[in-house]
Amino acid sequence: MINEFLTALQFLTRIRLVREPACDEQSFGRSVAFFPLVGVIAGSILALVVVATGGWLPATIRSTLIVSLWIFITGGLHCDGLMDTADGALSGRSPERMLEIMKDSRVGAFGVVAMILLVLWKWSLIHDMPDSLLAPALIAMMCFGRFGMVLAILRFPYARAEGMGKAFSLYAGRRSLLIAIVTVGIVLAAFLKIFGPMVAGSALAAVVAASLFSLLFGGWLTGKLGGLTGDMYGAATELTEVVVLLFFVLSAYVR
Repeated sequence: MINEFLTALQFLTRIRLVREPACDEQSFGRSVAFFPLVGVIAGSILALVVVATGGWLPATIRSTLIVSLWIFITGGLHCDGLMDTADGALSGRSPERMLEIMKDSRVGAFGVVAMILLVLWKWSLIHDMPDSLLAPALIAMMCFGRFGMVLAILRFPYARAEGMGKAFSLYAGRRSLLIAIVTVGIVLAAFLKIFGPMVAGSALAAVVAASLFSLLFGGWLTGKLGGLTGDMYGAATELTEVVVLLFFVLSAYVR
């Protein structure tokens, strides 16, 4: 399990604790179980930056810093998936041609537009987030976004005969879902203890919305392509993160 966690950490982020974790294809696939936990770690780094810069750094600069760190910590892995998915899924071509477009290393117009809109949405939501919600919202964003990816991996078939994401589809299993659910439950309990019932309630609404969105998005892509790929897992993660931030901002206005 330690190797599976290290595999997940070093696959999803730039954090390197060991040079190369001992991992076969089956262990790589089972590392899905720790995706939400990796999100908690990455989100906690962003939350620490929020705490360290609060009160003295202008909101515009702080929002730009957080977005920059988000891309740096993740290495832009899921951003690449979003761009490839946009280029393929929005091309209006046959399913086979869509999959070919997604494998192309070049970025098309749909991918560029999707990335610009993603950054704009995240920057705007972070900028408009009340200070009291920003730190927990960033932790929730990173954790629940990866929980949404776990749901997409387990719910929908893999669209290619082979690929990096194939191991996730083959070996994740119910154990991964159980560990992911427990991780989310611990995060919600920690929010209740540390931040109080209002923040915990916002987080609960956000994770429900994130889960539904990920399943709906995965279902839409599966209807077009017959399944999902690693790029689509990344796209689901990025868009689910936007949903989480949106629910935290809306919760402040509802109050």
